[in-house]
Amino acid sequence: MTYTHLPLWRLLLFIGCLATGSCAPRYRGPVTDHFTGKRFVNPDMPAREGGGLLKWLLHRDKGPWAEQPNAYVGAPPARRIEGDSLVLTFVNHSTFLLQTGGLNILTDPVWSERVGPTNWLGVRRRRPPGIRFEDLPPIDVVLLSHLHYDHLDLPTLRRLVRAHNPLFVVPLGVGYLPRRAGGRVARELDWNDTLRIRPGLELTCTPAQHFSNRGLGDRDRTLWAGYLLHTSFGTTYFCGDSGYGPHFKRIAEQAARSPTGPIRLALLPIGSYRPEWFMAPVHVSPAGAVRAFMDVKAPRAVGIHFGTFQQGDDGLTEPVEDLRKALAEQGIAQDRFIAPQEGRPITIKK
Repeated sequence: MTYTHLPLWRLLLFIGCLATGSCAPRYRGPVTDHFTGKRFVNPDMPAREGGGLLKWLLHRDKGPWAEQPNAYVGAPPARRIEGDSLVLTFVNHSTFLLQTGGLNILTDPVWSERVGPTNWLGVRRRRPPGIRFEDLPPIDVVLLSHLHYDHLDLPTLRRLVRAHNPLFVVPLGVGYLPRRAGGRVARELDWNDTLRIRPGLELTCTPAQHFSNRGLGDRDRTLWAGYLLHTSFGTTYFCGDSGYGPHFKRIAEQAARSPTGPIRLALLPIGSYRPEWFMAPVHVSPAGAVRAFMDVKAPRAVGIHFGTFQQGDDGLTEPVEDLRKALAEQGIAQDRFIAPQEGRPITIKK
């Protein structure tokens, strides 16, 4: 197939990737169970049938996404949270502000109106960020799970570098993008690598079941991952983006052996899961997220990856509704796994 025969949206994605210079360079490193020497793979994921993307695009059945002109935006967060408590504030999609031990950490930050190769080509935001960018406290560390546009937004990274100059933590091969934004990048991490940022913050890079690309020619050149955050609060697990798989149980075992002990809080994705026949390998459904919650053995979980960008066919309220149903089916109390509201801080005591 030549580029002239590609669907228009994919041709535009390819052109945008080239025009912005954001296509990933090829990663070079030793062969492992998840790196062939040329590309990264999911060791536990069954092979997907060809033609699934085209079949989905030709038969999309999008759920409703009502306009929300009066969506809530929170007050400015505290400048610092000292002590062992964790305060987390949902910004949008997979972006959280985590505050504990005097540290301010952002996950997969996105404040742009669209996510894509350019400011006109991409998926439009459907709800405003729960925290205004100008109201952010000093940001010390930014965790990036992978380079998809809805998780790694270059305009946001440039704003963060200018305003806060944080340290960026990335999986293998992803460092070129925050560096392009002028950012400071820690050592790129492979699955199971541990990095000590400073006293009171150590990170473990964890497996995920997903994929990576910024355009058409850089598929799976960079790694995707989640993180265990080891702080005075205990162990917090940020999943990033993932389908359901046996890696969740292994992450729980890994956390239990860490100095900060078993996972106390898990941030798990619940959106962009329909149609499940196509999305399930790389995007966990609410029911799958509940299974993952049980696997990681955390006392509490918070949903991520929902309510901001209409990417899958699930409607605006479906992830939250399906999460409640899945918890009820498993006999789990609703307050143990919540879908957070943007801009409203949640305090968890140690």
